[in-house]
Amino acid sequence: MVHWRAVGALIGLSGGTFLYTTAEALPIGLLLPMAADLAVAPSQVGMLVTAYGAVVVVASIPMTALARRIPRRRLLSALLAGFVVSTAITVFASTFALLLAARMATAATHALFWAVVVPAAAELFRPGLRGRVVAIVFAGGSVALVMGVPAGTWLGERAGWRVSFLAVAGLGAVVLVAVASLLPSAPPDQGHAARGATPDVHRFWLLVAVAILTTAGAIAAYTYVALFVTEVSGFPASAVGVILLARGVASVLGILAVGAVVDRSPWLVLVATVALQSVALLGLYAIGHRPAAAVGLLALAGLAFAAFTAVLGGVVLQVAPGRSDLAAATVSAAVNIGITGGALVAGLALPSHGVHSTVLLGALLGVVALMVIAAGFTGLGRRRRVRAAAPTAAVPVQLTELCSPAGSLGSGNEPSGTGVR
Repeated sequence: MVHWRAVGALIGLSGGTFLYTTAEALPIGLLLPMAADLAVAPSQVGMLVTAYGAVVVVASIPMTALARRIPRRRLLSALLAGFVVSTAITVFASTFALLLAARMATAATHALFWAVVVPAAAELFRPGLRGRVVAIVFAGGSVALVMGVPAGTWLGERAGWRVSFLAVAGLGAVVLVAVASLLPSAPPDQGHAARGATPDVHRFWLLVAVAILTTAGAIAAYTYVALFVTEVSGFPASAVGVILLARGVASVLGILAVGAVVDRSPWLVLVATVALQSVALLGLYAIGHRPAAAVGLLALAGLAFAAFTAVLGGVVLQVAPGRSDLAAATVSAAVNIGITGGALVAGLALPSHGVHSTVLLGALLGVVALMVIAAGFTGLGRRRRVRAAAPTAAVPVQLTELCSPAGSLGSGNEPSGTGVR
């Protein structure tokens, strides 16, 4: 494949993650305008985000399994076309029920897109660049939080929320053309990224557990960040947007930084990002009342979590025990479980323990993730030592069998599976 076409296709795929992240989070910024226009309570508009996440969790694995034989260019083009159509329906929806149905349709394409986009992007370049290629794809999602959602919110507040979704649909059409024209057409079961480079079922499920815990920790702290910086750090409400922008910029920098080193030692980088997030959130709990420290630590936490999500995709391609798209779908579902769970536990802690407790809860979830990693690798090491010792222990048994009358060479009475190999 010509190099410029590979670069163009990668940019298109990153543009897809930008669009999906923007579309998923846009109702949060446009909560009040959408509620007023549709004559519903703001809590109902909030359901658009909750239902979206629920569809992604439920649909990721079965949809990926059903679409496993469809060539990636055709599949991704169809998904982006579905994104454009469902977002356009969102623009013209006259009732909340139709709007909810359109959002769930978008979420269904989201579930499959995020499962396929990682191996599709990795296939564009040689295996040694997997980590940084995946980081570029995930950068689209971080840029969406820094630019896409704020810009869509600004446009919606001035021109109406429907105009914001219309702009997203228009950008989706551009990305669709780029992906459909530049992505190579190849069978989904061929290529170096179709399956894990070093398949390991135990490390894979370890990764799934860490994805849930680390994401839950990040979201537990982030869900009520506006409340934290105003009540604990003492900032005025007008400063929240600027603080979140600083966090978003740090997130992009985190992805770019991890992309440069993740291919050398992905598991070490993964552990470092989880530890960094935990340290940042513990720092917020301890000294978050100091405004300058709060801004710096919030940015550091954002950098760590964005880097974690980027390295997560690279590690999936390494340890996937079967098809990499199914593995990516499983991890995507795990991340969305973490998002839902993190927001839930923070909401439960808030009334009784205050917003200060949410960052401590986030830090503790990260610490648990580190403990899971340590326990998992200790168990893996123990199992490998046992397997390494097993052949030596089995030799006397085999020799005894060979010396016995029933097991004598040439007797014809050897049980199936025994004998010299």
